[in-house]
Amino acid sequence: MDKIELIAPCHFGLEAVLKREILDLGYEIARVEDGRVTFYGDAEAVCYANIFLRTAERILWKVGSFRAVTFEELFERTRELPWETFIPRNGKFWVTKAASVKSKLFSPSDIQSIMKKAMVRRLANHYGIEHFPEDGAPYPVRVFLMKDEVTVGIDTSGVSLHKRGYREVSGKAPITETLAAALIMLTPWRRERILVDPFCGSGTFPIEAAMMAADIAPGMNRSFTAEKWTNLIPKRLWYDAVEEAGDRIRDNVEVDIQGYDVDRSVIRIARRNAKEAGVEHLIHFQERDVRELNHPKKYGFVITNPPYGERLEEKAALPELYRAFGEGFRRLDSWSAYMITSYEEAEKYFGRKADKNRKIYNGMLKTYFYQFQGPKPPKRTRDAV
Repeated sequence: MDKIELIAPCHFGLEAVLKREILDLGYEIARVEDGRVTFYGDAEAVCYANIFLRTAERILWKVGSFRAVTFEELFERTRELPWETFIPRNGKFWVTKAASVKSKLFSPSDIQSIMKKAMVRRLANHYGIEHFPEDGAPYPVRVFLMKDEVTVGIDTSGVSLHKRGYREVSGKAPITETLAAALIMLTPWRRERILVDPFCGSGTFPIEAAMMAADIAPGMNRSFTAEKWTNLIPKRLWYDAVEEAGDRIRDNVEVDIQGYDVDRSVIRIARRNAKEAGVEHLIHFQERDVRELNHPKKYGFVITNPPYGERLEEKAALPELYRAFGEGFRRLDSWSAYMITSYEEAEKYFGRKADKNRKIYNGMLKTYFYQFQGPKPPKRTRDAV
């Protein structure tokens, strides 16, 4: 079991960002599909992927894949998988999630029930028992059917990886940590450049940027289901990964990251979240209206998630809000702006057509990531250093 396949689901439209992250960790890509990237690794890779990947939603240890168009086929093919390789005699196992797209088998509850029975049959034959205590480590199974092709994996993460552990409370319409990190990675922003979020809410964009700047691994302060799998992953591998994450931190990095919001209560939440993330000293949060958007320096970045206007009374205020945002941006000399929104008239009221526009699904909500690119700063000469 030296070489295994791991599946990393992600937001639709951001697979390339996750692929680059996985390659940067040193692992080989097996496949890139809509909403997920499969790669090769080992037991150590389970630890590193969970702790270091910023844009993956979770890490699945692939058990196998097969084709099934009837429930009988689903049962038999599931029974043929080597479940005893993963699940010990006292392991707790269940199919926690089943998703089906363009497949003949589409009932999640039926898929879950039949696969559980097939797993029990296989393990009962292997261990020579009929009743399983299931009082040991948990082994939650996830299955995805796409055009009758069934992919089966055991969830190593548990709670979704966007739960970094720093955001206990959120403001209105929060953007997930994984999505925020991916969108920042889609921009040319680096820690040497200014970053402002004028609609910061609970602070996710500034906090994720600060964590990147300080090289704080997103998963180093949380736990994972697979930590209990001592039959598959030695404890020392987790300790080694966390120790390396700690060694990488650059706590004294100098950055200019700012978060504004007109709501004083969410600014308090943002500060609290930043403190929990260990980056409070790297971010300046301030109660400020978008109409006051300004900065004396050049070549900065605005990266933000402005209100969408999900309720009718909020939607009426959007034209003026986006107009004020656009006017504020035009006062920033040589800056670039990046915003994610589902508001279809965002460009019209912002007052400028985007240089690039990427469609991204934020859960079931179709959004657009608008990119308004400014000029690149001049390269520094040796004399200027």
